[in-house]
Amino acid sequence: MSKVEAFLSPEEEQEIISAIRVAEKNTSGEIRVHIEASSEKKNHDERSLEVFNLLKMNNTKDENAVLIYVAVKDKKFVIYGDKGINKVVPEDFWNSTKDVMQNHFKQGNFKQGIVDGILKAGEELQEHFPWQIDDEDELSNEISKG
Repeated sequence: MSKVEAFLSPEEEQEIISAIRVAEKNTSGEIRVHIEASSEKKNHDERSLEVFNLLKMNNTKDENAVLIYVAVKDKKFVIYGDKGINKVVPEDFWNSTKDVMQNHFKQGNFKQGIVDGILKAGEELQEHFPWQIDDEDELSNEISKG
């Protein structure tokens, strides 16, 4: 079993998918989680952007998608927000979300860190991108793996 497959149980993955659904109920923003073993010697920020584009997250109507990228073996994670978000939020916008996740990760609570990060990201997005009556779920809520 690879590090990626062993990182979360199927039950934990379902809890994460449920958290994405909950977070997206109040915002037009889209949230995805991508987990892979390593960024393969690439800068983690660069790799998260690459994954963001591979998952076609750059194609949302309001450019308000968020990727939570986790490199298991590297012990690194990145929260990557699209252009529409970055235009309207302060520079340190994701710091509180990163802090919540990091505190759980340090204790080995990876699933809870991701769930709390998703819910916090949803709260942050709701402020700038509230849910609209004509909103569609533009991206899959499934966890992608590399």
